[in-house]
Amino acid sequence: MWLRWFPWRLLISRAARAGGLIDPVKVLARLESFAQPLEGKVPLELIRGGLVFHSRGLLNTGAIQHNLDWIWPYWVERQYDPADDAFIPRAFSLTHVNLTHRNWTAIGVPDRDALPIVDPRGLVTPFWDGWSLDGWIVARDGRRLIPSKLRDAGQHLGMDGRVEVVTRAGGASEGMELLSRAFVEERDGTAECVLSLRARSETDACLVVALRPYNPDGVSFVEEVHLDRESPGWRVGRRHVVLFDSAPEKYAFSDYHAGDVHTRLFDPDGREGVRCKAGMATAAAMYGIAGGGERQAVVRIPLEKKRGTVPSRGSPGWDRALSGAAVLRLPEKRMQSLFDAAVRSLVLHSPGEVYPGPYTYKRFWFRDAAFILHALLCLGLADRVERVLETFPRRQTSIGLYHSQEGEWDSNGEALWILSRYCKLTGRGPKPEWTRSIRRGARWIRRNRLPADGEGLHAGLLPPGFSAEHLGPNDYYYWDDFWGIAGLRAASRLLPPAGGDEDPSAFREEAEHFREAVEKSLAGVAVRLGRPGMPASPNRRLDSGAVGSLAAGYPLQIFSSGDDRLLDTAEFLLSRCLVNGGFYQDIIHSGVNPYLTLHIAQVLLRAGDRRFEGLVRTVAGLASPTGQWPEAVHPRTGGGCMGDGHHSWASAEWVLMIRNMFVREEGGRLVLASGVLPEWMEAESPISFGPAPTSFGDVRVEIVPRGRRAEVRWSGSWREAPSRVEARLPGFAAVDAPAGQGSVLLESGDVS
Repeated sequence: MWLRWFPWRLLISRAARAGGLIDPVKVLARLESFAQPLEGKVPLELIRGGLVFHSRGLLNTGAIQHNLDWIWPYWVERQYDPADDAFIPRAFSLTHVNLTHRNWTAIGVPDRDALPIVDPRGLVTPFWDGWSLDGWIVARDGRRLIPSKLRDAGQHLGMDGRVEVVTRAGGASEGMELLSRAFVEERDGTAECVLSLRARSETDACLVVALRPYNPDGVSFVEEVHLDRESPGWRVGRRHVVLFDSAPEKYAFSDYHAGDVHTRLFDPDGREGVRCKAGMATAAAMYGIAGGGERQAVVRIPLEKKRGTVPSRGSPGWDRALSGAAVLRLPEKRMQSLFDAAVRSLVLHSPGEVYPGPYTYKRFWFRDAAFILHALLCLGLADRVERVLETFPRRQTSIGLYHSQEGEWDSNGEALWILSRYCKLTGRGPKPEWTRSIRRGARWIRRNRLPADGEGLHAGLLPPGFSAEHLGPNDYYYWDDFWGIAGLRAASRLLPPAGGDEDPSAFREEAEHFREAVEKSLAGVAVRLGRPGMPASPNRRLDSGAVGSLAAGYPLQIFSSGDDRLLDTAEFLLSRCLVNGGFYQDIIHSGVNPYLTLHIAQVLLRAGDRRFEGLVRTVAGLASPTGQWPEAVHPRTGGGCMGDGHHSWASAEWVLMIRNMFVREEGGRLVLASGVLPEWMEAESPISFGPAPTSFGDVRVEIVPRGRRAEVRWSGSWREAPSRVEARLPGFAAVDAPAGQGSVLLESGDVS
């Protein structure tokens, strides 16, 4: 307790002034003046993540800029090139971090936690935050093919029986070509990362498998590497082994002071390994290529330790993991591929936990989980969702907070909402062991609202928080309030009758009072702004943070599809916050954000505004060649500039967008085909989606183009038939029908 009373601030201020430094206490005080008062100013998780990120950046500063004769990963080769759009001057930057090409693709097998990543030029990082393996072709005459130094290379995601990243570098014009395939497979019950390299050269050369002390974020130490005594390969440090299917003809090793191993490939080297105090050991395994010939090397990296005779937990395999999932059928190959890749991304990132990414964001947040789990539900993968929901009660604190980071006020609403959606889309009731957790979660929302009779536009809202960190500093965010309303409504539907103030009807009434407080606040803000648009908080003007307020329309449907406040907010964002056709979030993210672009598109889709089509096409264009999205995209390079380079929340939003374009609920109605793109109809071949879980039951939708007509067909396993089915195919006259009818024929015309 004495630590609270010790005059740390005074001592720190005096020490700073004595050293001629700026007083950090005054700086923090000034910083806090930009935010609303909050007990915890910034979530500890964000501080910790920032320290780790910039600690790596400090190592990069010391290792890279005066060693540019090394072979570095693709982002470094681009970001340090003064002739490149990715170039960032380093001048006063204490840390050098990847801000231009945060792109990578996760590989793995279902239900295994190991998620190796592959960068845009085929660099493979088998272990989280670890070292990497690369493939090169090098000739004695000095010619070489180094993928990370190439401006152009081909890459795609293979999805035939497994997930693999295929990278093709070079070609006939270079006289060399390197094809790499990276994937994960099970062998003897153990997951292994496999890198298969096939090289071709017109002249005598070597295929090189290179061990690199870095990954797509920067330096990752390798202090020692030695030949394995039992089989061809290396032992890297004390824990990891790299195995070659066939023995290389030559090995080479180097440490930091001798330079990168690529400068010593053809030097005599009889050593069996190397130690490096700087942690920058490099190694190479070389396979000769006869002129005009090919050579192949296969490298295996066990991702888990074998447990003797104890059987290892097996993976269900892709066929079983995807069994029963909704299937999309489109004539447009790119859109089809993006959907299929997104589905596999969601499966990989839900091995028992659910992660927003394989690297930077490989941890749990309720915010991201709500969207990812909703996408899995809408695909029909309810059992995968259920096992994550089972973990919710133990993530709840003694006061009822569903906790994943400090200072978050949205998590309870998100947890209760996704529990309710699970029950609604599956027809299953909440498990008895969930009931206590749900009740405590709803109480927490009720208890933490500010007094409704207080002064100011924040009366009756949740306290200021930092939970939606891309919205800005601590404030009374409407994003939190809308989730709070949704959470109380969800609890009122999920809980059995209890009597008194614990009866579900009490939570329903609380949700209504909460909504009234928000609407009163919004009315006051509208007077101040002179328009109905919803800023991020009552204290803000309209800016890019207003995107958070769209939650009232998507996904929560608290406001109707035509609500003026919702549509005016979307209109502001469309007119002021688009860059290159996508939503540019200039608060923290400072990039074009794919998943937030799709939030705007969802609001427009509900409103029947066909401008959603352009946003969907923009997001498709932002995807990497492997069909993944970073959290935010650099407006000039097209590479990732924020967060994880493979963002599974973005994958979830793509799945949800496609699903709602084919089938979505509006109250008691089911709306079909309202987002089908005109170009999908041009091939005049059937397109379909399903079986798609809805609140009414599982539905399959098919659209059959017939010139100036189109037939919309549906079949459902109804638990409760919708009041009506609306076929809303863009460019065709809308038709309503009873659910049991099964099809309608639409006529084209001048229909907006």
